[in-house]
Amino acid sequence: MRFGSVCSGIEAASVAFEPLGWQAAWFSEIEPFPSAVLAHHYPGVPNLGDMTKIAQRIASGDVEAPDMLCGGTPCQAFSVAGLRQSLSDERGNLSLVFCELADAIDHSRIQRGDEPCVVFWENVPGVLNTKDNAFGCFLGALAGESDVLVPPGGKWANAGAVLGPKRAIAWRVLDAQYFGLAQRRKRVFVIASARPKFDPAAVLFEFDGVRRDSAPRREAREGTAAGTLRSTDGGCDPYHPPAVAFDCKASGMTGFSAGDIAGTLRAMGHTTSHSNGGGGHLTVAFQTTARPEASPELAYALRADSPSGGGQPQCVAVSGDVAHALNTANNGKGCSEDGTGRGVPTISQGMQVRRLTPEECEALQGFPRGYTAIPWRSRPASECPDGPRYKALGNSWAVPCVRWIGRRIQAHLSGDVRPALRMHPTLVPKFHAFLRRIQEGIVQLTEHVQQLAARSRLLIEVNRLTDGHRRDRFAQVSDAALQQVAELLKGGGV
Repeated sequence: MRFGSVCSGIEAASVAFEPLGWQAAWFSEIEPFPSAVLAHHYPGVPNLGDMTKIAQRIASGDVEAPDMLCGGTPCQAFSVAGLRQSLSDERGNLSLVFCELADAIDHSRIQRGDEPCVVFWENVPGVLNTKDNAFGCFLGALAGESDVLVPPGGKWANAGAVLGPKRAIAWRVLDAQYFGLAQRRKRVFVIASARPKFDPAAVLFEFDGVRRDSAPRREAREGTAAGTLRSTDGGCDPYHPPAVAFDCKASGMTGFSAGDIAGTLRAMGHTTSHSNGGGGHLTVAFQTTARPEASPELAYALRADSPSGGGQPQCVAVSGDVAHALNTANNGKGCSEDGTGRGVPTISQGMQVRRLTPEECEALQGFPRGYTAIPWRSRPASECPDGPRYKALGNSWAVPCVRWIGRRIQAHLSGDVRPALRMHPTLVPKFHAFLRRIQEGIVQLTEHVQQLAARSRLLIEVNRLTDGHRRDRFAQVSDAALQQVAELLKGGGV
């Protein structure tokens, strides 16, 4: 299978689909550093640049219409970390450009006698609950509906399917922590196609057996790999030093712990997208004085002393069983029990805090080690700066999630995955024709009811006029009769 990739980034799709034997026909990326990564790893694949111009080039035959279109249009317009301007943001409007590109590919493929393409789209869960119903606009355009789709109950669910006039669509929110990665990263994945025998719901939904993303356990249990920071034994267990992941932007009494699993790896440097923009990454607390032989089953993080090679290492303040960020309140005594300086502060002198390295961020996304270390701006790969690597990795996909979906698509195309929808593909056109006949019948019935109502109003008016005429005629007859009686009485005829 050959696929076209838009908003390619550092191309998680190619890394995920490589074991499947799929090949990229073209990329579409405009950012300098991700484009350099693509040129470094895939020199034979053209980068078409601006995705808004690809549909026209496909229609003219200059660009190949591939078997699959995949892409994750910019998420900043829908993310809770951004301004959430949705489709009003030109980046958010690229989701509709994505639908136009899918239509152009299908039109070209049908003209040359090929089946329509498979559509693969990804974005943040925030797209499901925008004020302007951006997801309904996207689904309506992709399904071929003439109007925006409205979610039942007023809110889009985390999973669902739509059978439209043009395409069948399914979507599902997947979390990277259930695919072997050490981070929480929920993303919406959409699969769609106009192929008569392709069922997107069979790709994304698992109907047999137990769900693979069962909720993780959060209660306390014995036998954990890492110890807990405590004040009872000098701050930590010397044989099982803890590894704590937290946000290095957090500080003070607000807390910083990310829990058992690190938070979502994100791209920083968006100084205008959210209040916490402009830098900062997940950090880890680790033991700097531990000996490898102290715990044969636990591998420690590398020691990272101060740049000068001397001086005291950074400390982590702890209190009880919960670790707190070191607070500078009250002349450095704010790390005590109540944060006011009363009591004895407990500080773990053997711990130090550092950022996650780019290699660790690559592992969090499922990329090979050193994937983003490329020659950059006259520097060799060994001197590639960390900043663009962090940003590119934060904007990318979780490779194992994409690979799982790719394998499901491949299995479904080969007939190994049974359809989720019970309707046979050959009955879909007949079903749509049946729905159209029902709609036409409803329209005719409505017109008939309106005609009957008009006739009823006319009859009521006629009866009203008839009754009035009778009353007037009776009044005229009565007046004449009374006048005759009066004349008889006056003339003495009675």
